[in-house]
Amino acid sequence: MDRSILSVLFGSLLGISALGMGTTPPNTPAPEPSKPEGDWRLLAPVTYENISVFPVVASSTFDTGHFLTLEEGLASGEVIVSEQGNSGMVRNRDGSVSPNYSGGASVNQLVLINRSKRPLLLLAGELVSGGKQDRIIGKDRIVPPGAEPLPLSVFCVEHGRWSSGGNFSAAKTIVHPSVREQAAVNQKQGDVWNAVRSGSTYSYEVGAGSAAAAKPPAPRVSAQQLSVTVADEAPTESYDKLYNKSRSIGGSVDSFVEEVQRRFDKETKGLKNERVVGVVVAYGGEVAWSDIFASEDLFRKYWTKLLRSYAVEALARPTLREAADRFDAERFLSSLRGIIKEETEPGVYRWREISEGRLSQIELDTLEPKPLTLHRLLLRRTS
Repeated sequence: MDRSILSVLFGSLLGISALGMGTTPPNTPAPEPSKPEGDWRLLAPVTYENISVFPVVASSTFDTGHFLTLEEGLASGEVIVSEQGNSGMVRNRDGSVSPNYSGGASVNQLVLINRSKRPLLLLAGELVSGGKQDRIIGKDRIVPPGAEPLPLSVFCVEHGRWSSGGNFSAAKTIVHPSVREQAAVNQKQGDVWNAVRSGSTYSYEVGAGSAAAAKPPAPRVSAQQLSVTVADEAPTESYDKLYNKSRSIGGSVDSFVEEVQRRFDKETKGLKNERVVGVVVAYGGEVAWSDIFASEDLFRKYWTKLLRSYAVEALARPTLREAADRFDAERFLSSLRGIIKEETEPGVYRWREISEGRLSQIELDTLEPKPLTLHRLLLRRTS
């Protein structure tokens, strides 16, 4: 079923008229950014074990080539991330000198400098390794070129270390949905640590009429296995070591990703006049997550990391064999009408969260040269 790409991908959403962070009662209309229109549709799901991935394709996408990703910026040296108080005097490429951002090192704050000539796109859940602890970005945002050192909100994903680990670098990782939810929505450090250690924050609910003693099918990566892996291979509870580099868990994720990617490529091969711009993800029969971008280019830049994150979540959840269908995925994408929070940096970006029941939707709009939604995250909260 075809619909306007904005009616579902970016929604005909509620807004607020005031700038800055705030909360607006439901049913308060506000004009949406003017964005070009196009058509979209969901392809048939790519299903493997307990995961179903629905490719989202669009007949028209937008030019986002001037945006720099965190991975690109750190690799080229155009972006610098440091502990608070350690940034020093940094000479920019135009010869100017950026001042030190004062204050001691902090678990939940780093300093970021964008020395490039391009706007920098940050996504909640992106992992940077190094410093005194590995951290993840706490919120989607855009950092304009030439901005002064930015105090950056982050969450620690390495509970057992507070010592120098060298310069920060991109870990080529986005944490899996259970951890990303705690950072992007709940925004509590303790919940982030708990999600890293437990694997999944999803709670299996026995359906009506089921036996009271019924137990969910065991996940392929259990809490016990995680505990053993922490003890043997990741004593600092490093997310990167636990889920990417450990022999017991990292290998399972690799093989899972390889199979889903093979099926995904087969499903999306041969598209004519359409481009993949995002996915909707279901675990068992529950549609749980969606990442959708303004262009195929942006989607491709994040896809490998996102797929791995979805795979980790699948392995940490019960191995339910029910499968969601396309109607379930389309219904999941319906526009929300609930409590709105909004944050704006004039002329740069607007961040908006809408919450209704267990659903949370987060959109990041670029405001220059004209408003455009770059990334839309929709999730079913587990806590």
